[in-house]
Amino acid sequence: MTQTLRDLLIQRAARLQERPALTAPGWGTLSYAQLRNRVEGVALGLLAIESGPVVFSATGTAWDWAAEVAAAASGLAWDPAGQAVPPEIFGGSSFNDEVGRGPYHLREQVVQASTPFTSGLDHGEIMARLCRLNVQLGWDHATQVGLPLARLGEAPIRAALWSALYAGAHAELEPPSSGSLASPARWRKTVPPWDPSPFLGFWQS
Repeated sequence: MTQTLRDLLIQRAARLQERPALTAPGWGTLSYAQLRNRVEGVALGLLAIESGPVVFSATGTAWDWAAEVAAAASGLAWDPAGQAVPPEIFGGSSFNDEVGRGPYHLREQVVQASTPFTSGLDHGEIMARLCRLNVQLGWDHATQVGLPLARLGEAPIRAALWSALYAGAHAELEPPSSGSLASPARWRKTVPPWDPSPFLGFWQS
């Protein structure tokens, strides 16, 4: 049973391996298996450098989303007041650091539904909110949603990205006037305009 955000990442990747998960500038389209690998590469870097219990990233790139999911999978909290994720973790010398592999696997026993994550919410409460929101949205693995990259750090965008992961949907982080990004033709669909209204208040405790 999926009780934590860590479980969510692992189970979606196992179930939807080659389905498209995320399209972003500079990354192209990542499958769910590839997204898990990228997130876990960041997580290994975070745990290798023994980062503090609260971290944050605001680069304005898709690495911020990978870092947020990595923090959740590592049992770390996500907050603007936290330690900035070092840039070398984002595809550099500390990405996928083997020193962090043991600590990351040990976190499987540490990350629980009661583990705090962000905005005063723990993993279990966020999962419950994602479940309720998914019923409202009706998203599934056939859903494709376009999200403005320039607003990546805003609360509704973050809620929409977690909702896409929960649903097994395909999220596209779009620069201004980009249209569809570098997703393969077989996945390309008409993506509805971004509507933040379902996600307003998601993070309020």
